[in-house]
Parts: sequence; structure tokens; C-alpha cells
Amino acid sequence: MRIAIASDHAAIDLKATLCDWLIEEGHEVADLGPDTTDSVDYPDYGYKLAAVVADGTTERGIALCGSGIGISMSVNRNPAVRCALVSEPLSAALSREHNDANCLAIGARLTGVEMAKACVTAFLETEFGGDRHQRRVDKLSNPSI
Repeated sequence: MRIAIASDHAAIDLKATLCDWLIEEGHEVADLGPDTTDSVDYPDYGYKLAAVVADGTTERGIALCGSGIGISMSVNRNPAVRCALVSEPLSAALSREHNDANCLAIGARLTGVEMAKACVTAFLETEFGGDRHQRRVDKLSNPSI
């Protein structure tokens, strides 16, 4: 799967770990930065991530910051993207099954590496349930429906 990953300075270490692990798992990974722990603004990286998911360059996105809150807000500014902030695998799976989430956000200061990997695994392996959920997902991008 083609996956993009972006973070702010607070999540550099988790991003590097997840990038290496995803590549080992056979995924194609686009690291959208940043590359250092120098302070950056999470919206810049959230917008970058949302753009490549929205235009189909990548199939899924992973957004990381200290809490996951700020970067998920910036990613969700793009109407073609549905980013779910999660801290455990059940929420990650439900975000795919019920909401067709195409991005996942995790707080690097709140979630350990193994739990983050479990969340990403659930996110990548769960299919969208469609059916009754589709009309609700359609409304996320088009509130006038």
C-alpha cells in the first residue's frame, strides 16, 4: 500500500520508527517531513499530508504530533480527507469500517510505539463496511446532502 506519513517536531522519533516498520512490512512510504526536531508548525505538515491523500498520490495517511489533536484538525480541513485521532486499535478499525477514514492521527507523547503499531495495523487491515455507512460518509464531504 502507498502510505504518506507526516509529523511535527514532537513526533520525529515515532515517525522514523513507523516509517522503517511500514517499509519492512512491504509498504511504499512517503515521508513528508520534517527531518529534524527543530520546531515546526503542525498545520503545514497536516496540509501536505491531506493533499497527497486527497489527490490519490497515496492511499492512506498517518499524521503524528505530540497529542495528535492539532495535526488531525489540520488534516481534516481538506474535505476529501477523513482523519481519525486514535489511541487504541478498536477505534482505528472502526474509523475504517464505519467512517472510511483515509488518514490516521496518533499522539506521539501519549501513545507508545507498540500501541501505535497496533493502531496502524488495524487501520491498514480493516476495510470500509459500506452499506448504511456510505450515506453518512458522503455527508462528511458534502454537508448539503
